[in-house]
Amino acid sequence: MKIAVCVKQVPEGNKRLDPATKRLDRSGEGVLNPFDANAVEEALRVKERTGEGEVVVLTMGPPQAADALRKALAMGADRAVHVADERAAGSDLVATSRVLAAALAREEPELVLFGQQSADSDGAVLWAAVAERLERPVISQVAELTVERGRVRGKRQTEFGYDLIEAPLPAVIAVSDAVNEPRYPSLKGIMGAKKKPQEELSLADLGVEAESRTTVLELTEPPGRGEPARAETAEQIIAFLEQKRLL
Repeated sequence: MKIAVCVKQVPEGNKRLDPATKRLDRSGEGVLNPFDANAVEEALRVKERTGEGEVVVLTMGPPQAADALRKALAMGADRAVHVADERAAGSDLVATSRVLAAALAREEPELVLFGQQSADSDGAVLWAAVAERLERPVISQVAELTVERGRVRGKRQTEFGYDLIEAPLPAVIAVSDAVNEPRYPSLKGIMGAKKKPQEELSLADLGVEAESRTTVLELTEPPGRGEPARAETAEQIIAFLEQKRLL
């Protein structure tokens, strides 16, 4: 079984927007998105349970995003694919899902895993957009995953409890951070990651364009809160509550 895991490098520490580009500043240190580490770990566990297969990690991003791929390779993934193209810089959901779907279609995996969301944008919708483009079933918020006999079963977290959903392969799964505890790369894994295949692709290689549908026009500071309201008498408190329609 071929399992593809889409991963992302996210800024480490405090996040800031670049006023010049109106994009998230990614010039500092970056790390593998924590939710994606859960997805890589789950892919490795599925491979270990079946005793065969291949785990391919895939990312779209600037050159430094390769660090996230190397972390996944050190954990145990077999090879990496990096879509690195300046024309894709600042891509929105529409463009990103188009590029990732093209890269995944090229790989033809039976199972595609995503982390539930990224730590920089917290959008939690990319996996759905990619599944739509690939025309594959999708299960999100998966806290327990079973793959057998050409089908996948996900125990899905909801605010009311759990859903148990089953779908045929090929499928797309978004895992929550409750699905597992990601392993730490060993020294042997870190050294071995350097020798594993790492392929770099351009948009031309995939035959797609990263055409975003959204544009950030302006960045402004949030408005101040102003002076806090103070009430010194019971009548003032009652008047304030009545003004806010709380009485």
